[in-house]
Amino acid sequence: MNTNSLETVTFGKASSGLDMPDTALAMLDEQGTVVGWTQAAEHFFGRSAECVVGRSAALVLPLFGERQSTSDFVTHCRAQNGWSGTTAVRHRDGRVIEACLRITMLRGLAGAVRWLVSMVETGTLSGDAMSSLVSGPLLGRVPIGVAVRDPQLRCVFVNDVMAEHDGIPCDKRLGRRLTEVVPGPRSEAVEAMTRQVLQSGTTKVHEYRTWMPGGKGRGYPLAASFHCLQGADGESLGVCLVSADLSESRLARERLAVVGEAEARLGGTLDVMEISQGLAELAVPLLADFVAVDLEQPTPSGDSSTVGAASAGEHPPTLRRAGQASIHAGVPESPWVRGGPVTVPQASPFAMVRSTGRSHLEPILDRAPGIWLDQVPAIGEKIRSYGVHSLMVVPIRAQNALLGVVLFLRTEDPTPFHEGDLLLAEELVKRAVRALDNARRYAREQTAALTLQRNLLPRRLRGGTAVETASRYLPTDAEHGVGGDWFDVIPLSAGRVALVVGDVVGHGLHAAATMGTLRAAVRTLTDLELPPAELLSRLDNTIQRLVEEEDAEPADGMTAVMGTTCLYAVYDPATRVCTMARAGHPPPAIIDPQGRVAFPDLPTGAPLGLGLGDPFESVELELPEGSLIAFYTDGLVESHDHDIDDGMDSLGAALAEPDRDLEDLCDRATQSFLEQTSCDDVTLLLVRTRSLGTDRAAAWTLPSDECASRTARQLAAGQLHAWGLDALADSTMLIVSELVTNAVRHGTGSVTLCLKEHNALTCEVSDTSVCVPQLRNAGITDENGRGLFLVAQLSRRWGSRPAPKGKVVWAEQELPGGSGTHSGPRQAA
Repeated sequence: MNTNSLETVTFGKASSGLDMPDTALAMLDEQGTVVGWTQAAEHFFGRSAECVVGRSAALVLPLFGERQSTSDFVTHCRAQNGWSGTTAVRHRDGRVIEACLRITMLRGLAGAVRWLVSMVETGTLSGDAMSSLVSGPLLGRVPIGVAVRDPQLRCVFVNDVMAEHDGIPCDKRLGRRLTEVVPGPRSEAVEAMTRQVLQSGTTKVHEYRTWMPGGKGRGYPLAASFHCLQGADGESLGVCLVSADLSESRLARERLAVVGEAEARLGGTLDVMEISQGLAELAVPLLADFVAVDLEQPTPSGDSSTVGAASAGEHPPTLRRAGQASIHAGVPESPWVRGGPVTVPQASPFAMVRSTGRSHLEPILDRAPGIWLDQVPAIGEKIRSYGVHSLMVVPIRAQNALLGVVLFLRTEDPTPFHEGDLLLAEELVKRAVRALDNARRYAREQTAALTLQRNLLPRRLRGGTAVETASRYLPTDAEHGVGGDWFDVIPLSAGRVALVVGDVVGHGLHAAATMGTLRAAVRTLTDLELPPAELLSRLDNTIQRLVEEEDAEPADGMTAVMGTTCLYAVYDPATRVCTMARAGHPPPAIIDPQGRVAFPDLPTGAPLGLGLGDPFESVELELPEGSLIAFYTDGLVESHDHDIDDGMDSLGAALAEPDRDLEDLCDRATQSFLEQTSCDDVTLLLVRTRSLGTDRAAAWTLPSDECASRTARQLAAGQLHAWGLDALADSTMLIVSELVTNAVRHGTGSVTLCLKEHNALTCEVSDTSVCVPQLRNAGITDENGRGLFLVAQLSRRWGSRPAPKGKVVWAEQELPGGSGTHSGPRQAA
């Protein structure tokens, strides 16, 4: 460059291409002592020049103090010819500010050295990508020229980049004014601006723009800003001029803008093939001339594309090309088609990245014969044909899993890849990983849902007036997507509800099918309204029969039914009593309204299907209204990272705020599962108990005599009037009359009548007889046998259940304006 280049200087307002107005500058000597301060630095740190100049930079920059001494850090900066990165700085009011910091080495006469420190708060940078990248090596590689002039306008310190910007060698510049080196009106204008800044003491930015001739006759824009340096007494020590190549700055900004938009653009789909192609297209031509995204197999992509089988003698491919883009139409650089298998040469950068999980940068690609690229001739041919001279390979990692790799190549662009490019590539892939991981999770959960929704898991939980419920099912098997966990909430008579959770050993379709069989069996047994312990005994018998059938006709993988665990509970909102029994399943967590967590000491019981013959035991627990019960499988509380006791403690801690929304509590309780590698599916059923209340239930004990039926009708009519249910009085009195009459006729001792208003009106009659009532067809001449038929016609459901000292016969009617439908006569259970 010649010294007449400055004749093209033009002055103007602050350029949008260079963010200097908020930049704080400070000058340090070779020992790290502050020797110059600016007004912008005073505002940034809240400290005047008087407080800082003459003291160690560690006062405001903890980075200097983190080393054994400030001189150690200065030595490190000298070896690296500067430093750039993100660091914390101290404001005078005690605040810690996250700042992008750059240290530039300046040289003066007789080998003197100074350091220019420039700082800007990361929060002032525009865009999310700015805040994460500008503070790192990417900004550090953008050339910045620096020149410091004393009050006599003589250049006293300068860096090498400034010579590249204006064409004036450093040795010709030092100790001289600009007008002495390049006489002329433009130089005089620059000095006039320098003098203005020096006299005003301001750090307000004044910029000029110039076009310097490039190497091949091209020009490029420069921008510069002037900053007044102050001493300890506040007097002006000189002016610091900082210039930047706007073409480099603009390219960096364009790249950062792409990174900032990448997550939103790539997150618009849940198909991994589309996301991969979008990633490749984002990086071409901004970062590379060719980009390929190769994903590990198998990958649930949600599309119908298939991967061809390997040829005879070849190893099966473990990568497939999910996306690729090139500056050339048709992507001729790639020997593989999108969606097809990818062959990975041994000892190649691809294999290295897959084994180490770390990125690989090869600025100058060695294309000599016999290296790794010749292991697959198609690769070597393409690389040589299209002049590939530089490459990067970046892993795609999500949590602890490697999803694939991204290949970046340069062919037409002669500049080799460097660390700044690798940083940008890693950040771009990082944004894509979030979209890919979301897509993979969605595909896996969709696969599970499509299978489970076929009557394997309840589509809607109905807790009625007894409980409020929420649930989560998170499969861990990425290949099959289904497992053997199940849960259910089953309405019973009189507003009661059955709660069940179980775990079939194993994964895959057989485990899921077995789970569906057992869930159906449990629902069938609940119609008998058996106590929990007895229901588990009958379920155990059912599973043993299934095991015997499998032993008689063995099939591959048909062993998941053995070792099934289950927890079954019945909650009655009228008494607030929850009766539980378990078969080898973890105990539930019970959180009272005050947030106290307990795991009740229930008899463990043997897992179902083992044929041990040990009886199951039921336990009754009276729960305060608003208690929270958590039913779960062991995948939630047990993993490779911790044992089951620690997991149960973590679960209790996550649920210790029972007043929170149940969906929110489900998310909190399962968050740890999403953040760790689990070896089993996770099922969680949360139940918040409700109370029926004494104003919605009424009970009377009646003598076993001929007046009992009349008394029962009168009591029922009075209670229905009090509840405002007079519309049901006639049918209810008929039901009550028939049920009480049967109880007096077939039982001994007193009879109990109970009316409950919940989502239906339930009439219950208890007696001491264990005989189950049977609905039968009475003949024309029969005098008896029509009572239960009448009850069945008047109610939507009726049945009986065993009681500790007899049985309970019940009948339900729809409330006026209710949404239920009359189901017709139904045989008593």
